[in-house]
Amino acid sequence: MGEPPITPMRIDGQEVTTGDVIEVRSPFDGHIVGRVPAAGSAEVDAAMAAAARCHAGGAPPAHERARVLERAADALEVRTTEFATLISAEAAKPLTAARTEAQRAVDTLRAAAVAARTLTGEQVPLGASPAGAAHLGFTTRVPVGVVAAVAPFNFPLNLVAHKVAPAIAAGCPVVCKPAPQTPLSALALAELLDVDGGLEPGWVNVVTCTDDIAETLVAHPAVAMVSFTGSTRVGWHLRALLPRIPVGLELGNNTPVIVEPGVDVASVAARVAAGAFGFSGQSCVSIQRVYAAQAVADEFTDALVAATRELIVGDPADGATTVSALITPADTGRVRNLVGDAVAAGATCATGGEIVDLGAHGVLEPTVLTTNDDDLAVCRTEVFGPVVTVASHATLDEAITRANDTTFGLQAGIFTPDLDAALAAATRLDFGGVTINEVPTWRADPMPYGGVRDSGNTREGPAWAVREMTTERLVVMALPHVSQPSHRPPGSTGR
Repeated sequence: MGEPPITPMRIDGQEVTTGDVIEVRSPFDGHIVGRVPAAGSAEVDAAMAAAARCHAGGAPPAHERARVLERAADALEVRTTEFATLISAEAAKPLTAARTEAQRAVDTLRAAAVAARTLTGEQVPLGASPAGAAHLGFTTRVPVGVVAAVAPFNFPLNLVAHKVAPAIAAGCPVVCKPAPQTPLSALALAELLDVDGGLEPGWVNVVTCTDDIAETLVAHPAVAMVSFTGSTRVGWHLRALLPRIPVGLELGNNTPVIVEPGVDVASVAARVAAGAFGFSGQSCVSIQRVYAAQAVADEFTDALVAATRELIVGDPADGATTVSALITPADTGRVRNLVGDAVAAGATCATGGEIVDLGAHGVLEPTVLTTNDDDLAVCRTEVFGPVVTVASHATLDEAITRANDTTFGLQAGIFTPDLDAALAAATRLDFGGVTINEVPTWRADPMPYGGVRDSGNTREGPAWAVREMTTERLVVMALPHVSQPSHRPPGSTGR
C-alpha cells in the first residue's frame, strides 16, 4: 500500500494544499493514518481574510445559523461510526470512547443551534433614573468578530465542535487550528458543516500547521477573540501576549475526588477507575487524586486495584480496549518517570507502573499509587496519563483542604450519602465545577464547563460560549410621544 492521500485544508470553502506535508501517525503502532498540508503565513492570511470578509458582510439571521448546525448534527449522527474510527486512528482513543465522543459532538452541535435561536439581550430600566425618563433602553448581543480557535489532541472532534459550533451560533467567522497530531477529525467536521450543513464559504476555516505557526495565527490583526484549550503554560502565555482582546482559556487540572464512609465502595471504585483511566488519563478532568476516608481507605484501595486490573490494555481499534498508547512516546516516558520518582520518594505502587510491550513504543499500564505525600510531583502537577494516587484522610475538613491545595481548579467531586457532607463540598471545594456522587470526569456538553486559577478563565458549553463570543451593545431610544422632563438633572448628557 502507498501513502494515504493528502487531506486538504479548508479555507474560504476551498480545499487548499501546500508543498509541505504533516504526517498523521497512529500513536499506538506508528502507521501513517493520513497526511495534511503544513500551512504557513500565507495560508493563515488567506483564512483570516476570508473570515474578516464574512464578518464585514454581517452574520446570517439566527434561524439560518441554527439550521446549519441542525443539519450538520443530523449528518454527523448518521456518520458517528465513521467519525469514531477516524478519532480512534489518529488519537489512539479506544473505539468505545471514540464513539462516545462522536455522539457528544452531535449533542454539542444541537445545543449550539438552540443557543443561536435563544440568544437575547435584556431591557434596561432607564426609567429608574430621572435622566432616563421618556427613553427606552435595551441591549443586544452582537458578534465579537473573527474567532481564532486552537484545539488540543485529546478530543479532536468534540473540542473542535465546542469552539466552531458556538462561533457559528454567535455569528462569528472562525479560523481553527487543530492539534498537528490529530487534524483529520477537524477537517472532516469542517467539510460536514460546509457540505451537509450548507454553511457559506469563509465562515469556518481549518488551518493545519505545526505549533510554531499557532502564535502567528492567534496574533493576527484580524482576530477579535481567541478560544484556546490546551496546556496551562501555553494558554497563559497567549493571554499575556494578547492583552487587548478576549482570550478564553480552558486548561488543565489535577482532579481530586473525595470518598466518604457509607458509600458502596466497590461501585465507587469501579467508577473512579473509569474516570481515571479512560483514554489513558488524557483528559483535563481525569481523576488524579483520591482522598478516601480512613474508615474505607483500605477497602477502597483494594477495590480500585481490582477494578484497574480488569481494564484491557491494547490496540485502540479493539472494542474491548480501555487503555492504549499515550499521544507520543515522549509522554509515555514522562509519565513513567513521574511514577518512578513517586515510588523513589516513598509512594507505593499498588498496581501497574510498567510499560507493556505493545504497539510501536509500548503502553503504560494503568497505575494506582498510594501515598499521603501531597507534595509529590505526581500529585502537584497535571500528569495527563493513566495514573491515580490514593491517600487517606481523617476528616472531611482535611480532605477538602487537601483537595483545594493546588494551583488548578477545574472540577472536583465527592462520593457520600451524607447531605451535609455533599453541601459542604459543593460550598467549599474551590473549583469551577463540583460533582456529587458522580466522578468529576463527567461532562454533559450543554453545561457550563471551565475552571479557576491555573485551570482557565472561561466557560465552555454552547450557551455560555456564545455569550463570550458576543459583546453587549446598549441601545437607547428617545420616545417622542412621551413628555420629556421639564429639566435634565446634572450629568444627564454624558459622562
